[in-house]
Amino acid sequence: MSEMNEAISKLITYAVRTGLIEPCETTWATNAVLEVLKLDSYTDPGQEWGDIDLAAVLDELLDDAYARGVLTENSVVYRDLFDTAIMGALTPRPSQVRAKFQALYNEDPEKATDWYYTFSQDTNYIRRDRIAKDVRWKADTEYGEMDITINLSKPEKDPKAIAAARNLPASNYPRCQLCAENEGYAGRVNHPARQNHRIVPITINNSPWFLQYSPYVYYNEHCICFNQEHTPMKIDRACFGKLLDFVRQYPHYFVGSNADLPIVGGSILAHDHFQGGRYTFAMATAPVETPVTFAGYEDVTAGIVKWPMSVIRISSENPERLVDLADKILLSWRGYTDEDAFIYAETDGEPHNTITPIARMRDGKYELDLVLRNNITTEEYPLGVYHPHQELHHIKKENIGLIEVMGLAVLPARLKEELAQVADCLANGGDLRAQETTAKHADWAEGFKTKYESITKDNAWDIVQYETGLVFAKVLEHAGVYKRTAEGKEQFLKFIAQV
Repeated sequence: MSEMNEAISKLITYAVRTGLIEPCETTWATNAVLEVLKLDSYTDPGQEWGDIDLAAVLDELLDDAYARGVLTENSVVYRDLFDTAIMGALTPRPSQVRAKFQALYNEDPEKATDWYYTFSQDTNYIRRDRIAKDVRWKADTEYGEMDITINLSKPEKDPKAIAAARNLPASNYPRCQLCAENEGYAGRVNHPARQNHRIVPITINNSPWFLQYSPYVYYNEHCICFNQEHTPMKIDRACFGKLLDFVRQYPHYFVGSNADLPIVGGSILAHDHFQGGRYTFAMATAPVETPVTFAGYEDVTAGIVKWPMSVIRISSENPERLVDLADKILLSWRGYTDEDAFIYAETDGEPHNTITPIARMRDGKYELDLVLRNNITTEEYPLGVYHPHQELHHIKKENIGLIEVMGLAVLPARLKEELAQVADCLANGGDLRAQETTAKHADWAEGFKTKYESITKDNAWDIVQYETGLVFAKVLEHAGVYKRTAEGKEQFLKFIAQV
């Protein structure tokens, strides 16, 4: 029991140090933790602690709970449910969090988000230890430095949890993982626990929304703002107004929306939401390579961006002018067909054209990037014509959403081991086709290895990372509705001219 006393003492000390609880609340907090652990006694070890590793302390508490039969299954899903309950006992009430955020916002929006982002990590809602395991690198391409990440922070479900989930009765509470009802929810095997989750109310474009951070933070201060109502995503005039109103209030953040159609849209189309954060993607630094003018909007700066996808950038000091022009471009694109460019507004009544919009402040002006999207499929490309084609699926098969559009590849966890094996084979002259994990990459690797005089154990991984970045640039080119050729540019300008 002495080891458990020490672990509990460390946890309470951690909570005081991070400001989750006040020093006068230690007895109450200790009892709350004992209740979750189903322990009825505690002796304070009376020790001073140095640096405290939260993940290690929680692991110790979970191991003990499993040994005592309190934690019924010792797998990641059940452990996550249990340690979130522990942290929930130490997380301030929503009213306290909201009051703190608002007080800081009144001083400076950056102070508010700085505090809230740190708080979301201190509660273990964002698991620092898992995020640290993600593999990240930058790859230089003709479009700038792309960000590549192999995401390892999102836990994979274990077989027992999958089996248990099948036996659960159907539930529509919370309606989805974005809904406000997640705040404080205990979770279940098919829905994450959120006792340590706090959301902040915001008003954008005179409508009630909430702000939170993504628990998987693909980039710095990766935030999500979501509609108070569980209502489907829709790209429309109001959407542009909301995006620009958000960056007015949080000028140090960008914000964007996934498109609102399957294939080119986000993973949660049923709940209206945006993603933003404090990060500069390659797309934001990409220059305008072809300035254009829209009739009637000569006061709005506009142009085609040097980017693998088809991007129109518009900027103005007047957000209303941007909303007007963005809406006009959207409505024109929704109904636009150009058979020569293989762009169809609809087939058999199914709409295909939409936009992925991204908003930011730049040099005191409002800026919107409008990425033209089309989700048409064919027999040759059943997953989408403007989607990574089959020859790239060994690296990226999933939909190209907002984050990828801006230049950050979110690659599946399997690639950590697979790409390491490819690098090893290249360095040691191994047979790439000898095992399934490398055979799928063999055509690609054999295609690029002749570019290098020698591939050694010292440079193999760097080469594989660089070449993966080039594949991602090609992925985005496939997703671009207008190709980066003379003909493609002419077709792009033809659309712009008729808006």
